[in-house]
Formats: sequence, C-alpha cells, structure tokens
Amino acid sequence: MTYWLLNAVFLALVAALVIAVVVRRRSPQWRAIAITMGILLVMTAVFDNVMISVGLVGYSADAISGAFIGVAPLEDFAYAVAAVVALPCLWTLLGSRRKDSHA
Repeated sequence: MTYWLLNAVFLALVAALVIAVVVRRRSPQWRAIAITMGILLVMTAVFDNVMISVGLVGYSADAISGAFIGVAPLEDFAYAVAAVVALPCLWTLLGSRRKDSHA
C-alpha cells in the first residue's frame, strides 16, 4: 500500500465532512482555516525535515511518490491538511446543540 492510497482514505473522509458542512449551510471560518493551514504546512515542512534528517522516521521508497519538500515526502503533508480542515468542520457540525442562554 502506498502512502497516497492511505492518504486518500483520510482525505475522502475530510471531503465528506466538508460536503456535510456545505449541505447544512453551516460555515466554519474558512479564512482562519487557510491561515492555520499555511502556518501548519510550514511547521510540518520544518519539523518533518528535521525528524527525517536525524533518522527519527523513515519511509519505504516503494511506498512514496518520489516528490519531496526538502527530504520530506509530499505525502507527509496530507495529514496536516486533513486535520486543519476536518477539525473545524467537525466542530461546526457537532457544535453546541443548546440555544445560547444568558445566565
């Protein structure tokens, strides 16, 4: 199994969450998601490159695409994208079900 195939499963679930949010006409803060994603992708690039360079993690050459950012395989960034999009969508869908009350 390749890392892209594994990523496809997670990204398909995230896509389903996004569709559910759009269908229910609820909207997370897409601008905040985009800013967070930019920051997290930069941090992922830095820390993944460090971890791979010092030998903390490694990847099977047969399971990666061969596209890299530094020494980090491109596939490694899908998890950051999935988390940044999925969590706010889940929060929006599963948020408070009670009406705001002023106590």
